[in-house]
Amino acid sequence: MRAVLQRVSRAQVTVDGSVVGAIDGGILVLLGISAEDTLDDLNWMVRKVAELRFFEDADGKMNLSVEDVGGAVLVVSQFTLYGDCRKGRRPSFIAAAEPAKAVEFYEKFCGELTQRGLQVATGQFRAHMDVELVNDGPVTLLVDSRTE
Repeated sequence: MRAVLQRVSRAQVTVDGSVVGAIDGGILVLLGISAEDTLDDLNWMVRKVAELRFFEDADGKMNLSVEDVGGAVLVVSQFTLYGDCRKGRRPSFIAAAEPAKAVEFYEKFCGELTQRGLQVATGQFRAHMDVELVNDGPVTLLVDSRTE
């Protein structure tokens, strides 16, 4: 699994002019699922998102997790994170999971974060989404369950 994590002061997803998910303060997760991902990758990513020290403490050091600060998580499915641009001018997406597996893992990922007590909002799987955010910091990190 791959994810782009952005610390945000607010973020929202709109589909066809209607807001389908929004948060005030927390992490925007752009989540990519590969054809080779397993439940171990999913569980690793859940822990990483929930426990990563992404927020500043009283001394200005990034020592607090989204769980520690009571922040929310907005999760947006992003198969394009598995776009391979090494050859030609058009990305190849063959490494991305097929939709049936991707939606299963996406929903399980969101459910696991919710079970940890986090407020979770989502985009709409396989929809054309407009994602708006205010990146706080800015702080943006890339995480990959296969390279960490």
